[in-house]
Amino acid sequence: MRKRILITGGAGFIGSHLCEKLLNEGNEVICVDNFFTGTKDNIKHLLGNPYFEVIRHDICFPLYVEVDEIYNLACPASPVHYQKDPVQTIKVSVIGSINMLGLAKRLKVKILQASTSEVYGDPEVHPQKEEYWGNVNPIGPRACYDEGKRCAETLFFDYYRQHNLPIRVVRIFNTYGPRMHPNDGRVVSNFIVQALKNEPITVYGDGSQTRSFCYVNDLVDGMIKMMNNSDNFTGPVNLGNPEEYRIIDLAEKIIDLSNSKSKIIFKPLPQDDPKRRRPDITLAKEKLNWEPKVPVEEGLKRTIEYFERLLKEGKIR
Repeated sequence: MRKRILITGGAGFIGSHLCEKLLNEGNEVICVDNFFTGTKDNIKHLLGNPYFEVIRHDICFPLYVEVDEIYNLACPASPVHYQKDPVQTIKVSVIGSINMLGLAKRLKVKILQASTSEVYGDPEVHPQKEEYWGNVNPIGPRACYDEGKRCAETLFFDYYRQHNLPIRVVRIFNTYGPRMHPNDGRVVSNFIVQALKNEPITVYGDGSQTRSFCYVNDLVDGMIKMMNNSDNFTGPVNLGNPEEYRIIDLAEKIIDLSNSKSKIIFKPLPQDDPKRRRPDITLAKEKLNWEPKVPVEEGLKRTIEYFERLLKEGKIR
């Protein structure tokens, strides 16, 4: 039977891939976005589908629709965007979550929260397991996102305990792929755009800090498996690629894959930037039978092709 699924932040990078996958699986999808960081270009190829609907709406205000499931992805997710309007970032995580949880409660439907590895802050435990409580600076420049997402998790579990609401919480680690915002300040998109333009590649610190990179299709599969798990597993569960990359090695790989003439330059590390980030995905393997399948090199090639196309079309300045 065709499910009617609401996706907040559905015109964003991850949200648009989720819309596409759920439509391809035969569902009806309502994409809700205020287009603060999401773009119509991400979803224009879906607009001809009669089972796809777009609503321009800010979830800081209540929304009244009838649906069978809710995926809550609405929130700017890169430092450039969430620090541009930190108060709005906190509002969408907290007030937006309250509104979506209220909708789920009224409709008695499952709701999934797209949380983040940022809830671990600059971790003192490595790799990060779900039971680690994190090391977050509550008054720093990243706190609007880190603490906003931590509070959203609190709200989800309080609705679960107080109202018996069926919730799912996933903690998303660094994700990359086509439809990333070219100017979002994230390391993969930054490096690729700089490499394709043969500009100097900016590495913050000495490049020894690490990240793990999960291809977007793998992540979306994990989110759907989490929503559909039948044993009422609420999470939180880490979704990400457990392979750890030094930032300097990623820069060199992207230069190589894009045949770039770029040189690497070094700048000071931003405040509260985590030194190491890598998920322990034991729980996802055990509960969801999920792990990433797309190798980093293959995913980077696909992402580079996407940005090459944007450059040719004059969509990157």
